[in-house]
Amino acid sequence: MLTLSSAGWQAVLLPDRGAAFARLAHGGRDLLVPVPPGGDPNAGFHGAFLMAPWTNRLDSGRIVAGGREWRMPVNRPLEGNALHGLVRTLPWRVEERAPDAATLACDLDHPPFRCAARMRVALSPAGMLLSVRLSNAGGAATPLGLGWHPFFVRPRGTRLRFAARTVFGRDARGLPVAPRPTAGIEGDDAVLDPLHDAHFAGWDGCAEIAFPDGAALRLDADGAWRGNLQVFAPRAAGILCVEPVSHAPDAANRAAAAAHGAMHSVAPRESLVGSLMIHWRRPPR
Repeated sequence: MLTLSSAGWQAVLLPDRGAAFARLAHGGRDLLVPVPPGGDPNAGFHGAFLMAPWTNRLDSGRIVAGGREWRMPVNRPLEGNALHGLVRTLPWRVEERAPDAATLACDLDHPPFRCAARMRVALSPAGMLLSVRLSNAGGAATPLGLGWHPFFVRPRGTRLRFAARTVFGRDARGLPVAPRPTAGIEGDDAVLDPLHDAHFAGWDGCAEIAFPDGAALRLDADGAWRGNLQVFAPRAAGILCVEPVSHAPDAANRAAAAAHGAMHSVAPRESLVGSLMIHWRRPPR
């Protein structure tokens, strides 16, 4: 367990469990639903984890790289999908550590993916900065993707606001269908509850989560995380997932999804980089 603190912020990371966040808090107030002591950060609606070398779903685990079809492990057998990538189950190394910042890294060798992942978390009065780099350590260009899957607390009356150009429907297996124009989202429970699990493309990289007491979180994404956003808001679950991602679900297999958010073809020794700044606004006195 790795604990970082600065300017009222506290982040608790689990390097041996995919570098997941077990806790993120400001002034003692939990912003993520905490992972229970001894709990699995990859099971249940809590904490936050990284997704790579793809995000969300791959239909039947299928992906084509180098002119060859590969099958990733299907971990949603009832759906027949491979979900959320592979790095969240790996142990990560702590390469640098200070009271308010840390850099962690891991390596993935699962053909066709040979990757080096590096994550930095830094706390300051300005907020929390999360930056992730996914590098192609193989010998051929490979489709890559990365994302961050936070489970923010969601008391009733929480509002979400962001702008985007396209929203996808989803089929019974959670795969994207029927893209249509949208202005984005602005609203609370009546707006969020029907979303359940929706993908938005053409996202401008900014989102605000406003709590009933007037406090708020502002998310500012950049790099590969500017453009695509997944929102998971299951009714009555008390969580809100606002997930910056580098591509649309199953973009490796669906032309309509790829047209709005393709996986990045990353050349050997090149990298895919995403960053997210989270700002906190105090409730009014």
